[in-house]
Amino acid sequence: MSALSSLSLRPATGLRGLLAGTPAPSTEAFTSPAPSVRQLTPPSQLSEAELIDGCLAGSRLMQKYLYERFSGRMMAVCLRYAQTTFEAEDVLQEGFITVFRNLGSFRRECPLEFWIRRIMVNAALRQHRRNAPLVAVSEGEYPEELADEEFTLANYGFEELLTMVQELAPRYRMVFNLFAVEGYGHKEIGEMLGISEGTSKSQYSRARAILKSKIERLDAQSNHGHFRT
Repeated sequence: MSALSSLSLRPATGLRGLLAGTPAPSTEAFTSPAPSVRQLTPPSQLSEAELIDGCLAGSRLMQKYLYERFSGRMMAVCLRYAQTTFEAEDVLQEGFITVFRNLGSFRRECPLEFWIRRIMVNAALRQHRRNAPLVAVSEGEYPEELADEEFTLANYGFEELLTMVQELAPRYRMVFNLFAVEGYGHKEIGEMLGISEGTSKSQYSRARAILKSKIERLDAQSNHGHFRT
């Protein structure tokens, strides 16, 4: 979590300080007194509504509980978009700062996790634009038929899958995650990344082809090792 203290809301206030009780920014969500009765409730038994209400009332404890409940799952999201753990931690911090600043606008029409996940994806997109500008791929350079080929990732563990996805070029990694994992259409992805729908399709096809090649190599290595034993 070292990177969680590297960014700040203000020069002396980062997410770690926010959760630890150091002076917070001057927003209403962080200034009201926290209801002390909430400290008696085990974190795992708190409902989403209680967490949200506590955070909006200014409870540092509730902010800490909300962060602890969702940070692990959100870190997994950030890791898929980042190339390194350090970059993922930066995205995670930026995302949670946005969560706490905008929690009052959450309408509770969807699960809190879904809303937070969207914020993390947007934070990853912002980091991508800052650190790794997209390099356009000519439309039609890669056959779109590749996008329809079936191959499964179900036989691989999280670490193996994460390594394969992180090794993709940034432009391919972003499109693959947005389409295959988040469920966005290519037209939406094009608008999000500032590329055409056709370019999104071709980059996704290329990402699929690269992952398929990596999987075939892993399968070959696995089979070779099996026969040797």
